Amino acid sequence: MSGNQIISDQNRPSGRNALIIGGAILLSRLSGLIRELILAGLLGTRVAADAFKAALQIPGLLQNILGEGTLSASFIPTYSRLIDDENSNGEAGVVAGTVATLLGLVTSAIVLIGILAARPLTKVLLPLLPSETFELTVNLVRIMWSGLGFIVLSSWCLGVLNAHRRFFLSFAAPILWNAAQIIFALVAWGQDWSDASIAKAAAWGVLIGGALQFLIQIPLVIKVSPSLKLGIMRGSNAVREIISKFFPAVLGRGVVQFSGFLDLFLAGFLATGAFTALSLAQIIYMLPIGLFVMSIISADLPELSRDRDNALAVERRFFASSERIAFYLVFSTFAFIAMGEPLIDFLFERGQFNREDTLYIWIVLGAYSLGLYATGMSRLYQNVCYSYDDVKGPARLASLRVLIAGLIGFLLMFQLERLAIDNDTVITIGDLPSFSPLPELARSSDTSPQPLGALGLAIGSSIAAWFEYFLLRKRVTKTTQITTRSFLICRFFLLPGFISAIVAGSISFFLFDYNAYFVAPLALLSGGITYTFGASILGSDAAKEFLKTMHII
Repeated sequence: MSGNQIISDQNRPSGRNALIIGGAILLSRLSGLIRELILAGLLGTRVAADAFKAALQIPGLLQNILGEGTLSASFIPTYSRLIDDENSNGEAGVVAGTVATLLGLVTSAIVLIGILAARPLTKVLLPLLPSETFELTVNLVRIMWSGLGFIVLSSWCLGVLNAHRRFFLSFAAPILWNAAQIIFALVAWGQDWSDASIAKAAAWGVLIGGALQFLIQIPLVIKVSPSLKLGIMRGSNAVREIISKFFPAVLGRGVVQFSGFLDLFLAGFLATGAFTALSLAQIIYMLPIGLFVMSIISADLPELSRDRDNALAVERRFFASSERIAFYLVFSTFAFIAMGEPLIDFLFERGQFNREDTLYIWIVLGAYSLGLYATGMSRLYQNVCYSYDDVKGPARLASLRVLIAGLIGFLLMFQLERLAIDNDTVITIGDLPSFSPLPELARSSDTSPQPLGALGLAIGSSIAAWFEYFLLRKRVTKTTQITTRSFLICRFFLLPGFISAIVAGSISFFLFDYNAYFVAPLALLSGGITYTFGASILGSDAAKEFLKTMHII
């Protein structure tokens, strides 16, 4: 049976859940995008903005190591099977309470340490940060730690609700986190506060918003799990299973977080603006992953865990999800490269955000986009591994990816730091090859030209993503006996993607002098229509499903 037949024959049982999750994530991502638009306009891309972005990533260690990814690997598969067990006698609620208790204790300890050790931690991670940016970053880190702690507990709520097939609230709750930052920053701006004070106000929004994101989910958690009981349950096989998978999952997430810290550490050697360029490019780059990939794999994980003894059902679900993911990510890759300039102009170019900033972020976004498909598909392969209780394998492969990304990024970033954007031109500002930072005066300058060192880190990330993808695909084939021909699905999308890039790129080029508020939507819509109909003609079920959803066919 071919991959296409498998997709056609199955009834896409998680499709409705994926749409629910997709809708919630869309609202959440839009609120996050609005937050970034406002903060970019208020702070620009230099000192205050760099401090805020750097500070948010440092306590983000807690969220990324103990948050959604770890619980997806360790808690959700076991808990999903437990709540379906008629003989569990309410054990599911006690197990969920035990996990919440342990997670709360660990989180509280880390938050306290993070607040007390904010200065040395920032110094270790960012040793060459200019003094003005460093002091502001330390202050922001101290404020943000507690907010990110609440988000970890919010991830536990998400795990409980998703296992009970209650998806919308948990994925929409981050709207409150984004809204709090927006409100606090706008109030500070309305009072004519300095850029540094606006950044501090937004940091308090991180704290308050994190608490709100956690608290709004508690009533529904109690409703779906009435037997929930806080405390530590000893002697439970389910708890032991979760803990046995939790630490490898923490290791895996820790490796991924270390990758983020490695980028943060290396960006500290680059000129002012590198943090913000990487952060804003990643926001756009991660949008299709967060909106489409996460909605698909989040709906699939509980079902894969329940169906893992039915190889045919797992394989059908895998192929359906593979095609859906490929449909969205291939188009996103071509679109970001071909029409990234008007898109970034449309989103960010206002206030202190200027033309040079737009070009810088477009270049970095284009480099990240080369690894977009690999990154998204790796999430699906990880899901399959987790559903079969394989947590250590993805963690080891993530370690390898981090090593490759860091090595390539380090080799390239100082070379590309000697290239800079000066108005619309790329110029040389130093000798090549080079393996040392620019002089501090050049690195800390808030004026033109803008060095391109962040591009090296983005290229390293994309190359490493492909290494991880191929190794994960091989592992899934070996450990589950599932036929993984997901890359062949791209035959539906590569030609339409290339044609759509020509269409969108031509519109962006020939209408360059027109307002981005007109050009960006026109290019995106024209490219999207070309791509979707082209993929449908070539036989893509995902494209046909999308057109039916839009009531076009």
